[in-house]
Amino acid sequence: MSVIEFEGKKPKIHESVFLAPGSWVIGDVTLEEGVNVWTGAIIRGDDDAVIINKNCTILENCIIEAPTGNPIIIGSDTLVSHGATVHGAKIGSKCLIGVGAIVLDGSIIGNGCIVAAGAVCSPRTQLTDNQLALGLPAKPIREIGDKDREMYLRELSRTGEKSKKYKAMYEKK
Repeated sequence: MSVIEFEGKKPKIHESVFLAPGSWVIGDVTLEEGVNVWTGAIIRGDDDAVIINKNCTILENCIIEAPTGNPIIIGSDTLVSHGATVHGAKIGSKCLIGVGAIVLDGSIIGNGCIVAAGAVCSPRTQLTDNQLALGLPAKPIREIGDKDREMYLRELSRTGEKSKKYKAMYEKK
């Protein structure tokens, strides 16, 4: 894992955060309590700020970048799945950004939303709370049900617990 200060912008990382080897955190990035960032993920706050709130999971090979004028805020208890990209967008709490999904500049994803695997949220996409969006461009197709929410919150909990084991394992070395 690499934590890099850029032009005086230094990442702020809570002591409980798990950063897997091969992850990168650069610039004006805040990672709150319980965040876990997996191998190959890149979180760049070299142009604008990135704030990832409590208990979020950023899985392998994600790209999270805040271009000038488009800071990123990811709400608590959100799972950004394998290979997803969040570029200059705001993501609510208790969301799932699916495998390979892309959320672009100025988009606002409400609380409790799912952006399906492979979906692309065009710039300035807005999803109200509890929506499932899919497609290219991503469009809301229905409200999230309890089974949907239980599925991704269970996976969020599982990855959070697993990250604690990995963190302890790497700290022993």
